Amino acid sequence: MRIEKRTIVITGASSGLGKGLLEKFEAKGDTVVDISLDGRDFECDVSDHKKLKEVFCEIQEKYGKIDMLITCAGYGISGAIELLDEKDTQKQFDVNFFGTANACKYAIPLLKPHGKIIIIASATALFPLPFKAYYCASKAAVESFAQSLRMELSHTQIQVTSICPGDVKTNFSANRVKIYQTNERYGDSIKRSTEPTEKTESRRMSPEYATKKMMEICEKDKLKPRYIIGKKYKFFNFARKILPKRIMNKFLLRIFYK
Repeated sequence: MRIEKRTIVITGASSGLGKGLLEKFEAKGDTVVDISLDGRDFECDVSDHKKLKEVFCEIQEKYGKIDMLITCAGYGISGAIELLDEKDTQKQFDVNFFGTANACKYAIPLLKPHGKIIIIASATALFPLPFKAYYCASKAAVESFAQSLRMELSHTQIQVTSICPGDVKTNFSANRVKIYQTNERYGDSIKRSTEPTEKTESRRMSPEYATKKMMEICEKDKLKPRYIIGKKYKFFNFARKILPKRIMNKFLLRIFYK
């Protein structure tokens, strides 16, 4: 039984998987610091790098060193590439990629020896989908960033990993910014491919299962470079390694292009 209490910083811990992890760590007696738009401890849009830096300065003043950073903050947009507004697509990267990257940047000096950085990417970082190009690209950037950071810190005692969950039954899909604007090229395929349905929702992992798996990863003594959560997505990852890109794209199109 672990006696020492840890200080864990989680971005986006006010809802979804971040909130689930917060509750699990606090049940173990750890101190969890929530940074999110309506955060319990710090209200901050992670895309505001100046504000985020100030938050980590306050964390240092209040808590000193920290044991772990988990980056859960993020959101998604969907729609046809040619019809999405540049402000929306820029915001997608400002939150998902730069919000994650800057949180890591500001957290590294605060991490204790043997500290951990857990970066939440997405299964779509590994196999992009139609009408979710900017979300997939932002998560692919997050995944690549995680591996670069892992290498940079490989000669220290700080461990870094990425977690790529598949679809989970949270409010994430409902909260996604869905742009259904279309033209003759796409017809109603944009809406049909990106609108959550009862059928697709029923196939998603439960948040309890996802957070349980994520918690198990966070508690490992030695972290692998990457973890995928969800049997279907592990299969997709296996398939992309052995199938030609042309075949893999056709396979994904049949599933995700309605």
